[in-house]
Amino acid sequence: MQICWAMTKHTLMIISKKILFGEGKIISQNKKIYLLFFYHPLIYPNMFCSFISKLIINEKNRKMALGRPLKKGSACPPNGERMRHSGVSGWYARLDRVNNNRPQQIQIWLNAWEESLRRGSPIAALLPELWPTLPATLLTNPGHVLDHLLARHDAELDGRSPRGAHPTPPRLADAIVCSEMLPIPAELTPIEKPPSLPLDALPPGFRAHLAKLNLPNKHQKSNSAVDDDINESIEKKYRTKTGIPLPVADPAAGGGLLAARLFKRHSEICMDWCEDEKIKDTRRLLSNMQIVDVSELVVSATKSRLYFELVRRELATLNEKEEKGKIGRKEAEKLLDKVVIQLDALQDEWPFGEPPRLIIANPPWLRIKDRFRGHPEGSHLRKALGETLRALTNEGNEKRFSTMRGNVNLYRLFIERSLQIIKPEGRLRVVVPDSLLREQSSAPLRQLLVEQHHWENIWVFDEGNCLFSGISQGVVVISVNCNGKTTSLRYIGPLDKADLRLDEKGLVKNAPSITLERERWCRWTRGEWGIPRLPREIDMRDELLKTIDDLSYKPRLAEPRGWLTADGETARVRVGEIDQTSNSTDIKPWSSEGKGVPFIRGVHFTDNGEGSVELRHPAFNKGIPSRASERQQARWVGEKRGEKGPRLACQAIVNAQQQRRLRWVVMPSGCVLGNSVNHIELPTTIRSQLINKYGTYKSGLKWLCNHLNDDDLDLWARAWAANNNVNNYELEMLPLDLIEMAEGSHIAA
Repeated sequence: MQICWAMTKHTLMIISKKILFGEGKIISQNKKIYLLFFYHPLIYPNMFCSFISKLIINEKNRKMALGRPLKKGSACPPNGERMRHSGVSGWYARLDRVNNNRPQQIQIWLNAWEESLRRGSPIAALLPELWPTLPATLLTNPGHVLDHLLARHDAELDGRSPRGAHPTPPRLADAIVCSEMLPIPAELTPIEKPPSLPLDALPPGFRAHLAKLNLPNKHQKSNSAVDDDINESIEKKYRTKTGIPLPVADPAAGGGLLAARLFKRHSEICMDWCEDEKIKDTRRLLSNMQIVDVSELVVSATKSRLYFELVRRELATLNEKEEKGKIGRKEAEKLLDKVVIQLDALQDEWPFGEPPRLIIANPPWLRIKDRFRGHPEGSHLRKALGETLRALTNEGNEKRFSTMRGNVNLYRLFIERSLQIIKPEGRLRVVVPDSLLREQSSAPLRQLLVEQHHWENIWVFDEGNCLFSGISQGVVVISVNCNGKTTSLRYIGPLDKADLRLDEKGLVKNAPSITLERERWCRWTRGEWGIPRLPREIDMRDELLKTIDDLSYKPRLAEPRGWLTADGETARVRVGEIDQTSNSTDIKPWSSEGKGVPFIRGVHFTDNGEGSVELRHPAFNKGIPSRASERQQARWVGEKRGEKGPRLACQAIVNAQQQRRLRWVVMPSGCVLGNSVNHIELPTTIRSQLINKYGTYKSGLKWLCNHLNDDDLDLWARAWAANNNVNNYELEMLPLDLIEMAEGSHIAA
């Protein structure tokens, strides 16, 4: 085969150059390229498209190097942009330059998809002449292109950049679907082929050893009682024969990806079934789906996409008549019209008669304050939306969204709403950002999941795995059984894309995991049920868990029983007094001769290379270069002045490259702090005790600063970090036991 491919490649090189390149001109009709050798028996379509694209690029580069400009009408993109055959994200940007009407793009793509199914031709050959060449990686999954176009459309409606819009990866959706599949009846289970080597051919010693092992017979039939239960569930429409729980719902459908992957899995299982059984089970699945989205455009595109997926998976026909194991077009579209509905799942009542047994969703990851950014009345619309959602009630006058707090993100509302519309014994699988696990504003939702339901497990993908192409957001897939009881949570991860599998569990068998027992978990988080960020390596994980266990017994910095509490007054962490954005005119570069006082920002905190943190500001360090960032925005000339006396401050914004998260420094008297810096306000009694014990307040703060910069505390802080912002609440919840730190004495009364 390798020799044949090498010969074919050489032949293609000669023939293709003659067809594609002539007299210094490159033919711009790219669809002819795909049709030319698409059906060649020795070439896979992806391999060929990649080969042809490289051939075009190499020829263009060769001519440009020789000083021969490409003629008008060539395949070169506008403005001389270099074409990238594998640049998937760049393809959408190039498409926008050709046609920036998003609904029109979507309709053209859907029309080309249908025509490609009808003709049996690649979709790239049926796109308009002016559209950019489709990358090879997009040829085999037209639904993923639709998902991208819809995601970009949704972002633009809110005034967000389309470059930051990314749909759910199909591989992740496939793994989730596979993990939720139920067993199928024994009579429909494929029979494994017998081994090519009979056991009689093995030596007697091997046969005797196998007999001792008493291995199960894989070919024996399943328990008849189990099959009876399965068949009864099928008759009651609790599930399909292929193992999909029914009804199955998606309250934020997007382009219908999750439903499409259900079709894929369904078709793979029933592929070899008899025609009547296959078509009956397909009808059972279609009539028990519940797919909802708020956008009319999305609902229309989803209906078309799901019908094309049925055709693609050989579950439906392109004509009105049903064929072997396939339902007709008219029936398929009629069923889809009933189950794909436009409404607002958050504000409207659930429109289907029977509650879903399984909900799989990837709801919008969007804060209310980021909605309507491009709308002239955006501020008013955001305020009205927030007030409307807070005022919504269910039967019994109970608040629909009881967990709304802080900067409300829509995905949190979708989780709470899904738990209201699902069956009492139903199951919820939702793809969300990993900030759900640690951010303070998500604590009420976590309490709801743990205290009123059975939060079974989580799949954790750290931001470094880039599960969503083009962004570095950490991702979590939560699994919740409605109305259960959470006694423990299984933490599976951190995972990467290679851990996803298309088997019954959806993940590799050796995926890292740990079980968080309720009592231990509650002690860690004081009943807020946050989940720490754990490393994949076992030794590092064990070390971190030991540190968390040890520190979790200690009082927190701002707790009433903490060591910085006196006379009922607790320590508090405050943000710096100056907002750097609104007061930018009063913040100047440092000049020793100009008026003003030192202005401290997060950039002025630095590691000295010897394991300690220090203040690097030109007012106190004369060796800082003139163009260094520490000299910019380093002088405050406004009317407001900093507090008299020293203060203990911490950097409030960190980046991923920093080794430490906690950077505490004692600020000299008179410094003004920006809002990228936090500082501690200590009770008056604690201040007096520091002075009595260490002679001066500054010396006492230095003693406390050394303890707050402890490596174990920093390890704790990194484990519980929700994002790059070191917020007040995070610092106030640091475990601090000054009895041990001060060698047998403490400063609290």
